[in-house]
Amino acid sequence: MSGSGLAASSRLWRDGDFRRLWLGQTVSQLGEHATLVVLPLFAVLTLDAGAGQLGVLRAVGQAPILLLSLFAGAWVDRWRTRTVMVLTDAGRSLALGAAAVAALLGLLGLPSLLVVAFAVGALSVFFDVAYQTSLVRMVTREQLVRGNSALEGSRSAAQIGGPALGGALVSALSAPVAAACGAVFFALSFLSIRRIGRRESVPKQSDRPPRVWRRIHEGLRFVAADSLLRTVCLASAAFQFFFAAVMTAYLLFLPRDLHLSGAVVGLALAATGPGALLGSLLAARLPHRFGHGAVLVCAAALGDGVFLFVPALRGSSVATVCALLTINFVFGAFSQLVNVTVMAVRQTVTPDGMQGRAAATINFVGMGLTPLGSLLGGFLTAEWGTRTSLLVTAAGMLLSPALMALSPLARLGRTLPASRG
Repeated sequence: MSGSGLAASSRLWRDGDFRRLWLGQTVSQLGEHATLVVLPLFAVLTLDAGAGQLGVLRAVGQAPILLLSLFAGAWVDRWRTRTVMVLTDAGRSLALGAAAVAALLGLLGLPSLLVVAFAVGALSVFFDVAYQTSLVRMVTREQLVRGNSALEGSRSAAQIGGPALGGALVSALSAPVAAACGAVFFALSFLSIRRIGRRESVPKQSDRPPRVWRRIHEGLRFVAADSLLRTVCLASAAFQFFFAAVMTAYLLFLPRDLHLSGAVVGLALAATGPGALLGSLLAARLPHRFGHGAVLVCAAALGDGVFLFVPALRGSSVATVCALLTINFVFGAFSQLVNVTVMAVRQTVTPDGMQGRAAATINFVGMGLTPLGSLLGGFLTAEWGTRTSLLVTAAGMLLSPALMALSPLARLGRTLPASRG
């Protein structure tokens, strides 16, 4: 890194409000990734949930993406992102705390678990849109790459610790302790983010701002009219749909077919974290050397294709566990490389007043199909078994890099185009 780059990074980290955002987002992501493992494992190991029930649980937790993303984008563009993040952290802490108490009293059945999963998922939609928008309002355009690298690096750290912690707590202690752990993390995030004191540069609104439906329509129209963002939406939708199906079968395959404990399942999933950390580092170098388009297509193909090896694994031997760690590490590295590069494309071509809606629209289109993907994974697993369903859905993930390769996104060079606004 050049001397000017080091100086810019130093100035960024000297900013107390940025540090509070980074710390709060890190702790929040740790709680979120732990919860994503705790709730399904609790359903499978404690409530003896079947493939269909697990698919429904995952679909309910993901449904808010489809139902609320567009509203979240329209509202976040008009609110202080600090307020949104603080309120959603408080809500998720209360929801998981209530789940922990209910589990201790023996009252946490599958219906209650569905309610908790939906509540946490709904609040996470608002938090995710808000934290992506907050960085654009907090730092200069020249600092976006370094700011994104720091935030994505913290998300990688959460991916390392969250699944392993969640799986270990469910396996070694109990579901109430695991849920309470998530509640504590969200509470800590709340305390950190609420200390941000800087007044945000919220885009100015007219005396009579347009209604929420019109603002949503403006965001949809902006993304649909931009060939790069339109491709991001379609490729993301294909990936998230089949990845949700893969994960439903995967979370049944590991404990039931391979007979792995909750702690080992958490460890295997946590291997995506170190991979994601590597991917964040590669994202700072590879697109500027080989071109953003080439990196996106190649990284997506390699990261998605590695899941084709999962159905071939058998038993709970050390070799199987090592293979799982390798697969998840490779997936984490290349998927994170895609994520960071795509985020840079989106933030660069989007004007400030449209950042929240653009992020929400891409989340809506890209992840809105995940509930259907989870249901598909549960259905295929029940009908065909875990191995066949894993092979079919993993092959489906390759539709995402194929869409990128056939689009203008693949032709992006070493520099990104300017904002369309």
